[in-house]
Amino acid sequence: MTAALRLTGLTKRFGDKTAVDGLDLTVPAGSFYGLVGLNGAGKTTTLSMAVGLLRPDAGTSNVFGVDVWSDPTTAKALLGVLPDSLGLPERLTGREVLTYLGLLRGLDKSTVEERAAELLAVLELDGAEKTLVSEYSTGMRKKIGLAVALLHAPKLLVLDEPFEAVDPVSALTVRRILRRFTDGGGSVVMSSHVMALVEQLCDHVAVVDKGRVPLSGTVAEVKAGRGLEDVFVDLVGGGVDGAEGLAWLAS
Repeated sequence: MTAALRLTGLTKRFGDKTAVDGLDLTVPAGSFYGLVGLNGAGKTTTLSMAVGLLRPDAGTSNVFGVDVWSDPTTAKALLGVLPDSLGLPERLTGREVLTYLGLLRGLDKSTVEERAAELLAVLELDGAEKTLVSEYSTGMRKKIGLAVALLHAPKLLVLDEPFEAVDPVSALTVRRILRRFTDGGGSVVMSSHVMALVEQLCDHVAVVDKGRVPLSGTVAEVKAGRGLEDVFVDLVGGGVDGAEGLAWLAS
């Protein structure tokens, strides 16, 4: 079966810093794939190159066998993307954003109206019908971004920290939507700092460290009978012991 996403030798440098260093990753079709890593490990840069938002210095990204850079129109039709820094038309309402971007995608007006109404209702944004995006909270912006990503019925969702700043009730709704998406044959790649969330949602996981993937596989394979957080900390380094120093806090 063709992989949902295949990254081969992806490399990106910013001046003297190598952010992504010959990274390889294969996401099986139908999987819910989690990317975990420290801040600055290269997750966002990798995902940006994977979906065509940032041109790599070397390497390739293929979505269901379609090269993102040599055939971007076909590849991006298969993709729904929620980037880390989401830019939206600030002076439009949520419904207007979905209508505008849906028509740009080539969807007919009736389809856009129907899907927009369903997405706004499910994501509990219909109550903010007259609210401009510029007045949205961070959590609301995440939700309208997810709605934009889902609007054209993609085969692969690529989500950068989709649960950040989302309240628990909304997070439950988002989890159910994503689970329904994968149950219907869709594929998801999601970056997250929350190990418990990755364990709950994902069936595959890759650890990104210093621009490479030192460990990947099914969640069960990567955990090898341990907690995902323990495996991650052992792999990337344990950091500073919080019990040492700061003695003045106990005074």
